[in-house]
Amino acid sequence: MAEKLNLSLPLRFPNPHPSKPLFQDPPHHLPQPPPSFSPPPITSPPPPLRRSSRKPRLGKAHDPNRGKPWSIPPRVSISAHRALHSLLHSPSPDLPSSLSSLPLRSLIDDLVAIIEALEFHKKPDLALAVFSWARETHGDARILPSPILPAAISLLGRSSLPDAASSLLSALKSTGAIPDAFAYTSLISALARNRRYRDALKVFDEMRLQECRPTIITYNVVLHVYGKLFVPWPEITSLVDAMKSDGVFADQYTYNTLISCCRRGALHQEATEIFEEMKAAGFEPDKVTYNSLLDVYGKSHRHREAMDVLREMEAKGFPPSIVTYNSLISSYAKDGILDEALELKEQMEAKGIKPDVITYTTLLSGFEKAGKDEFALRIADEMERKGCKPNLCTYNALIKMYGNRGKFEEMMKIFEELRDNGYVPDIVTWNSLLSVFGQNGMYSEVSGVFKEMKRAGFVPERDTYNTLISAYSRCGSFDQAMEIYKTMITAGIGPDLSTYNAVLAALARGGLWQQAEKILAEMKDGKCKPNELTYCSLLHGYANAKEVNRLRALADKIYSGEIEPRNILSKSLVLASSKCNLLAEAERAFALLRRRGCSLDITTLNAMLSIYGKRKMTSKVEEILKFMKERGFSPSLTTYNSLINIYSRSGDCERSEKILREIKLRGGRPDLYSYNTVIYAYGRQGRMQDASRMFSELQASGLTPDIVTYNVFIASYVTNAMFVEAVDVVRYMIKHGCKPNESTYNSIVDGFCKQGRKDEAAAFIRNLHQLHPGISKAEEYRLSERLAKIKMEF
Repeated sequence: MAEKLNLSLPLRFPNPHPSKPLFQDPPHHLPQPPPSFSPPPITSPPPPLRRSSRKPRLGKAHDPNRGKPWSIPPRVSISAHRALHSLLHSPSPDLPSSLSSLPLRSLIDDLVAIIEALEFHKKPDLALAVFSWARETHGDARILPSPILPAAISLLGRSSLPDAASSLLSALKSTGAIPDAFAYTSLISALARNRRYRDALKVFDEMRLQECRPTIITYNVVLHVYGKLFVPWPEITSLVDAMKSDGVFADQYTYNTLISCCRRGALHQEATEIFEEMKAAGFEPDKVTYNSLLDVYGKSHRHREAMDVLREMEAKGFPPSIVTYNSLISSYAKDGILDEALELKEQMEAKGIKPDVITYTTLLSGFEKAGKDEFALRIADEMERKGCKPNLCTYNALIKMYGNRGKFEEMMKIFEELRDNGYVPDIVTWNSLLSVFGQNGMYSEVSGVFKEMKRAGFVPERDTYNTLISAYSRCGSFDQAMEIYKTMITAGIGPDLSTYNAVLAALARGGLWQQAEKILAEMKDGKCKPNELTYCSLLHGYANAKEVNRLRALADKIYSGEIEPRNILSKSLVLASSKCNLLAEAERAFALLRRRGCSLDITTLNAMLSIYGKRKMTSKVEEILKFMKERGFSPSLTTYNSLINIYSRSGDCERSEKILREIKLRGGRPDLYSYNTVIYAYGRQGRMQDASRMFSELQASGLTPDIVTYNVFIASYVTNAMFVEAVDVVRYMIKHGCKPNESTYNSIVDGFCKQGRKDEAAAFIRNLHQLHPGISKAEEYRLSERLAKIKMEF
C-alpha cells in the first residue's frame, strides 16, 4: 500500500495516525524569515506581471489582479513617475537624464517600481537596461543587497536569461552580503521557468546549507520542479516533511502542485487523499485543482472517476475548459478507447469549445498507437482544414507514427519539415527518434541520435535514460542498457516507476525472469508501487523464458483480481500466451477483451494472427485479417512478418516473398526477420539459388546478416547434403565478423551423422581450429562429446 500523504499530519507514519491534525487552522500567509538586509517597508504588493506566454507565476496561485490597470505604488517619488513616463514615451530613451534625478532616500523603491512597470508594459530590455544603469551608477554594494535583486533575477528568468540570473547571485556574494530567501527563491523560480530543474535544486540545496529558511513560495516552486523531474513519491513526501519542520504551512498552490505530482506514478489514491485534506484545511478546490485531479485519474486509467470529477467540477460552477477536455481525451486515447475519445471531442464542440492543436495531436497519437494510420491521417487532414497549425508535439507524433511503421524516409521528411517551420527539436523529438531506432534494432542509429542530442545541448534527464535503456535492450545490447542505468544513477538521477519498468522490460526481452522478480521486490521495498506495466513486463519475461507455469500463476492472480485486471494486462496475456503457443490461454484473454468492449490494437491482433498461423488455423487467420480490414487497422511490419511466417511454414515460398514485396510497395522496410523467414522458406525446399538471391537483396537493403541468417543457410545446405557449401558459409560469416554459435556447428555435425557420415563429422571437428582459429577448446570438447553421444545411440 502506498504511503498516504496528509498535509495535516507527519508524512511517514509507521504507527497509527495522530488524532489531531498538525495544521488545525492553517494560515494563508507565512511570516517571512528575517532578511540579511533591511529593505524599505513595502506598503503594497508588486503588480502582477503579464507576459505574452501567459505562464503562471511559479509558486503562486494566479494573481486575482491579473489584467487590471496597474499603477506605481504610492511610496515612490514624483521623480520616479516622471522618469517612467519619459522612458515609456521616448522613442530613444536617455537613461542618465531620465534616472539621475531620482532622490537617494527612495532610490531602491523607485528603481524596483520602474523596472516592474517597464516589464509590465512589455519593455523587458529597457527594464534590464535600467538595472544595468543602476549597477554602474550606484555600485553593486548598494544595488544588489536590496529588493532590486529579486526583481532583476525574476526579470532575467522571464527573459530566458537564466545564466545571467545566476551570475547576479554570485555578484551579490562578492559584495560580502548574504543572499536572503527572496534572492534564492527568485533564482530558483528563474531556473525552473527555463527548465533548468536540476540547477534549481542545486540552488535550493545551497539555500538550506546556508540555513536560509525557505518561504512557502520557495517550497511551492521546488515541489513544481519535483513534479517536472518526476521525482519518486517518497522524496516528495520528505520535502513536505521538511516544509512542516520549518513551520511553513501549505497554501492552495501547494495542494494543487502535490495533486499534479501524482500524475506520473498514477497515484490516484494519494491524489484523492490530498484533495480531501485540502478541503478539510479550508481551501476550496478551484479549476486548477479539478483539472489536475481529473488528469491523475485519467493517467491512472480511472475513467469513471475522471468523469465524476468533471460532473463535480460543473456542479461547483467551474465549466470544463479546453484543458479539461484535452485531459479526458488523452486518458481515453492512450488506453485505446478511441470511440469515447471522439465522442468527447464532439461534446466539447457542441459546447462551443474549439479543438486545439493538443486535441488533434492527442487523437492522432491514439490512432497511431492503435495501428489505425488512416484514421490518424484523417485527424491530421481535419486539423489542417480547420486552420489549426501543427506544433512541435504534432511533428513528434508523426515522427513516431512513421518510424514505428519502418517508414524512415517519411519520418525524416517530417523531421526536416519541423525545422523548416521554425521549430527546434526538443527532448521529446530526440527521445522519439531513440525509441523508433531502438524498436527497429538499429544500434548505430540509437548511438548516433544520442550523440547528436548531446551536441545540441540537451542534458539527458530521466526520460531520456529510460528511453535509452529500452532502445539498447531492443537492439539486443543488454549490457549497454545496464551501463546506461548505471550512468543515470552516477549522474544523481534516481530511478522512478518508469525507470524500473524500462529495466524490467529489458530483462523480460532476455527472458531473465529471476532478475525481474528481484527488481519487483526492490520496487516494493523502496515504496515504488508497481503498476500494470510492471506486471506486463513480468508476463513477457516468463513467456520469453518459456516459464509456462509461472505465466499461468501470474495470469490467475490477474483473473482473480489480486492484481487489478486492467485491459493492458489482458492484452499482454494475449501476447505472452501467443509467444508460448498457448492457444486456450490466448483465446481466453482475447475473449475477455472483446466482452469488455475494449478497443483492440494492432499488437494484440498480430499476436492472435501469429498463434493461429503457428497452428495452421487458416480460417481463424482469415477472420483476424478481415476484422483488421473492416476496423481500419493498418498492417504493421509485425503483421506482414506473421503472414510471411505462415506462408513459409506452409511451403508457399512465392507468397512469402510476395508479402515481403508488399511491405516495400506500401513504403515500409522489411527487417531481418522478414528476409530470414523468406530465406528459410526457399532453403527448406532446396531452392538455394532463390535463397541466395534474397540474401543479396538483404545486404543491398542496408541490413547486416545476423547469426540467424547464416544458420538458416547452413541448415538448408546440410538438409540438402551440401556440406561443402555449408562450410563455405561458416568461413564467410567468420570473415565478416559474425561468430558461429552452438547451433551453427551442431547443424553440421548432426547433418553428417544423419547421412551416416560420422567419420566426416569427426574430421570436421578435428579441423575446426583451421576453419575458426578463435574457437575455444571447450567448444571443441562439447562437439566431440555430442558426436560420441550420437554414436552410442546408434
